[in-house]
Amino acid sequence: MENRKKVAFYTLGCKLNFSETSTIARNFQDEGFDRVDFEDVADMYVINTCSVTENADKQFKQVVKKAMKLNDKAFVAAVGCYAQLKPEELAAVDGVDLVLGATEKFKIMDYINDLSKNDMGEVHSCEISEADFYVGSYSIGDRTRAFLKVQDGCDYKCTYCTIPLARGISRSDELENVLKNAYDISKQNIKEIVLTGVNIGDYGKGEFGNKKHEHTFLELVQALDEVEGIERLRISSIEPNLLKNETIEFVSKSRTFVPHFHIPLQSGSNDILKAMKRRYQREVYTERVNKIREVMPHACIGVDVIVGFPGETDEHFLETYHFLNEMDISYLHVFTYSERDNTEAAAMEGAIPANVRAKRSKMLRGLSVKKRRAFYESQLGTKRTVLFECENKEGYIHGFTENYVKVKTPWNPELANTLQLVNLTHIDEDGAVRTEFVETVMA
Repeated sequence: MENRKKVAFYTLGCKLNFSETSTIARNFQDEGFDRVDFEDVADMYVINTCSVTENADKQFKQVVKKAMKLNDKAFVAAVGCYAQLKPEELAAVDGVDLVLGATEKFKIMDYINDLSKNDMGEVHSCEISEADFYVGSYSIGDRTRAFLKVQDGCDYKCTYCTIPLARGISRSDELENVLKNAYDISKQNIKEIVLTGVNIGDYGKGEFGNKKHEHTFLELVQALDEVEGIERLRISSIEPNLLKNETIEFVSKSRTFVPHFHIPLQSGSNDILKAMKRRYQREVYTERVNKIREVMPHACIGVDVIVGFPGETDEHFLETYHFLNEMDISYLHVFTYSERDNTEAAAMEGAIPANVRAKRSKMLRGLSVKKRRAFYESQLGTKRTVLFECENKEGYIHGFTENYVKVKTPWNPELANTLQLVNLTHIDEDGAVRTEFVETVMA
């Protein structure tokens, strides 16, 4: 019997990348490969790259080094956003054999012959204007929740962002296909689906740059709520200008959508928002948060924010800090601005010194800890449903409530991938919430 080849995958970056890695992995399995963990010896390593932060670029080299340490004869392929933006740079990294851009990554099997090492990385990367078709994907079997891709690309021109250069124009999956994928996921005993994309609120644009929306994001949400067998649906990140009141109201009454929103702000200063070419001002953000709190007082609201954007004075930063401090939000994802090639912001005057960027980042991370703690405290004494994960971490099993409170309880394998009704009792030293069980296994 012929020895089956082993392939391992490593994903850098966002939930969207995780969903695409899973789809690519299933293609390999269909072609007779065995998927193994990245820590194992494999014949081929596929690295799905990210270009959002400078750190992701550095991480790539470390991941390649790790693969080569495991098997210096293994074939290494790089795909994804960084592979689209800087293919030659990746191809020059020692050990890399193949680099595939935005459209080629889903046809990876077409570029693989005998898995023999190349002297220099081979590049297949299209002009990003050619990335005008849509490939649906979802992650499955990786964890207790699945990431379901519904949209790709972005038509926004934010001055700091490389994603339109890496992923192309905004385009969406057909509603029927999204529902089919959701149904397929529900059959795999996965309890939660997270909707993901580059700009999911823009859902509905067809392929080939068709600007007409076939369906709206609200229609997508309404249709998914009807899919049998799904316990929970979670919206990942959605732009404040695209999160409509009708969607917020629907989620508040929905059967499956959970009260958790992640809404990028990027700056609490209207001057900086304008320089970033964001499509809203801070007043719109306040309206969205107030609307969520009005209909879902217990909702979790996460915020993306960038510090150190060119021209961000101390006054601008303090405007952001006070804006966030006064707002009823639950946690922050803080990004330190880094210059990216071929973006407008990289050529702007008023670059902020690295030490100032680091100080501002530290201040907002501190605020995030305070906000999360206050949110968790507000939930103590309430009954919530927890989806427990499958890992034993130092004798505990962890999970998340519908409104994204992280909980822990002593390890019990029977709890893995089940939904349990619990009382939230107190916050442990590590910040996770301890619980009392109200009922036995629900699902």
